Parts: sequence; C-alpha cells; structure tokens
Amino acid sequence: MKRLVRELYFWVLVGIFAGGFLGYADPQLAVSLKPLGDGFIALVKMLISPIIFCTVVLGIAGAGDMKKVGRVGGKALLYFEVVSTFALALGLLVVNMVQPGAGFNVDPATLDAKAVADYANKATAQTTVGFLLHLIPTTIFDAFTGSGDILQVLFVAILFGYAMTRLGKSAEVVHRFIEACSHIFFSMMGALMLLAPVGAGGAMAFTIGRYGVAALKPLMTLMASFYITCALFIILVLGTVAALIGFNIFRFIFYIGDELLTVLGTASSETALVPLMQKLERLGCSKSVVGLVVPSGYSFNLDGTNIYLTMAALFVAQALNIHLTLMQQLTLLLVAMLTSKGASGVTGAGFITLAATLAVIPSIPVAGLALILGIDRFMSTARSLTNFIGNGVASIVVARWEKELDREQLARELTGRRETLEINGETVKVSVNVGEDS
Repeated sequence: MKRLVRELYFWVLVGIFAGGFLGYADPQLAVSLKPLGDGFIALVKMLISPIIFCTVVLGIAGAGDMKKVGRVGGKALLYFEVVSTFALALGLLVVNMVQPGAGFNVDPATLDAKAVADYANKATAQTTVGFLLHLIPTTIFDAFTGSGDILQVLFVAILFGYAMTRLGKSAEVVHRFIEACSHIFFSMMGALMLLAPVGAGGAMAFTIGRYGVAALKPLMTLMASFYITCALFIILVLGTVAALIGFNIFRFIFYIGDELLTVLGTASSETALVPLMQKLERLGCSKSVVGLVVPSGYSFNLDGTNIYLTMAALFVAQALNIHLTLMQQLTLLLVAMLTSKGASGVTGAGFITLAATLAVIPSIPVAGLALILGIDRFMSTARSLTNFIGNGVASIVVARWEKELDREQLARELTGRRETLEINGETVKVSVNVGEDS
C-alpha cells in the first residue's frame, strides 16, 4: 500500500474520482473549480512549444543529415495517412450500422444557431491558403507566444535544425546549449506533473458539475458508439499494427497507464507529451525518431479526431432526418482527412474542424452542431486518449521501419518487471521476465 501511495497514477485516480463525486454532489462548487483544470493545462502548454522546438531540433541534429530527416518524415506521414483512413472508415461504418441519430426527429427550425455561430465563423475563415500562410509566424518568437501553435513551432524547428546541420561543427555550441535547455524544460515538466491530480480533479469536477449525468441520457447512444468505436480502433487496427511490429498493444497501454490517466482527467493529450517521449526512448526507440514523429503526430496523426468527425457529422444528419448518399459520405471522409490536420493548435479544434467538414454538404445545417455541443467535452476525452495511444504506436512503427528500435529492450520493458538488489552497498536494477523461472 505504501508503494501504491507513492505512485503518481494513484493520486491522479483519486483526483478524478474526487472531482467526479464533487461534481455530482455539489455542482455549483464543482463548476467554480474550473480554474484548477484550466490552470494545469495552461502550465503544461506553457512548456510545450519550447520542448517541441528543442526535441525536433535535436532530432534533426541527431539524424545527422537532412536525407534521414526527410526519410523519417516521409515514412511517418505515409503511416499517418494510412492509419487515419482506417479511423475515418471505421467511424463511417459504425455510425451507419448503429444509426445513433435515428429517431431524434429534430426540427431544424428549433436549433440554436447562435450556440455554434463562433465555431462556424472560425471554420469558414480557415481556408486552405489561410491554413498554409498560418504556418509562417510573424516573427520567430511569435511561434512561441500564445498566438502560435504546434505547426508554427514545427516549421521554425525544422528550419533551425536544417541550418544547424548545414553549419556542422561551427554550430556545436548552439547544439550543446539547446540540449542543456531541453534537460531544463524536461525537468520543469516533471515538476509540473506533480500537480496532475489537482488539475485532473478540477477538470473532472467542472465537467460533471456543468453538464451533469442525467442531461447526457438522450445522447448516450452517440457517446457509447463513439467510445466503442475508439476502443475497436485501438484493439483491431492499432493492435494489428503492434502485433506485426512484435509487441502487445495491451501491454503498451498498461506501460503508459500513468500518462493515460493524466489525459483522461484533463481531456488534453498535450499534458502527457513529454512523459510519452521519455517512455518511448526507454522502450528502445531512437531519440531522433521520437523527436521527429511524436511532435508531428500531434498535428497529423489524430486518429480519435478522425473517428469523431465522421461519426458526429453523420449523427447530425440522422438526427435531422437528412439522407446522405454514399458519394456524399465518401466526400465527408476525404474532406475530414484534410480538415483534421491543423486541429491541434486551435481552441475548440474538434468543433471548428467538424464545422469545416460539414460545410461541404450544404444540406446539413451547421446549426445542427448544437445537438452535440453539450457532450463534446465528454467525447474529447476519448479523442485525446485515442490520439495519444496512436502517436505512441506510430513512433514505435517508424523506429522499427528505420531499424532504430531495440526490440530486445522493447520486449524487456513491456513484459518484464524491474527489481532492485543491494550488492556491496550499491543498488542494482535487475529485469526479471514475467513467466520465467528466476
């Protein structure tokens, strides 16, 4: 019991359950705790930009040449697109089979268009040209301010890393400086993670207190379908990928359990980005591959968001009794593959992206998003968890593809347990494989 109490995941669980109970028992007080969750996420996001910058720059420098960077990036993007297509198709298949919106018979005239007007306006303003130009920050430092986002940081980091590679030995001083800064930022993040139980508890208390449990009943079918679809995607798609690479998806999920609990409480996968990268390196993935794949995956490998886009769009159509042809559904799928790519750096990203996706089918009023506005916060949790697990698997796949994965270390970490023995006054770590005689 004493060992359990010392573990962070135990206190994160305590925070989540305490927050949920408070949200049910005293909704008014629970809603007032919203700043706890918001504050924790803000603290983490404060460090995300510099950490991603340092990680990507060091990843490019560690790769040694831009040909390897391009090769790793190309393989990662190819993997992202293939897996994202499976996610979109699975969401389309399940929502057509379950028909969660059938029988709602909502009158479009009764929809509250004002509730989603802000999201719709942002979606309309997000054109392809505007998206591409947004990748370029006004200044280099602007990418690291509140107005910047992950894609801008990636853009600056790739240019910086490329320039460092070109300069060679003359840039070694800068390389050592960035490496030292990286250690400092990682240490800062480690300290902030001690606040995870408070942040997760505050976020969960607000969610339950604000939306309640009874209010969710009419939309439970959609939520249940979405959660089940995410689970099927993780087990069937990611599980198959993991088996082909040579590891068990359930052991991997258990291995990153602490980080998943943090994501569960905060509904934000960014809160556990740094611990995920550290664990992937511990699993045997090379630092350069992890440094390139994980940050880019946060913008381009959003499996949970892809499932959400197809299911939510078709749910709105079903609730309004709007029949979509197969061609219209395939159009939604193709558009969702594009609109999901820049979602990570935008506030209310899921809703804005969904509004942009619906815009290609004029027969579905954007005001229909008001039907799921109240439960979006609950669905964002499943989105974040699926995105998070997907990015972890992607890094292992690309590392294996690049032959930069220590498969023995991967097996040892996932299937073994670490014991400590004291020999001649020194503490020695010993790995003992589960199921073997020792």
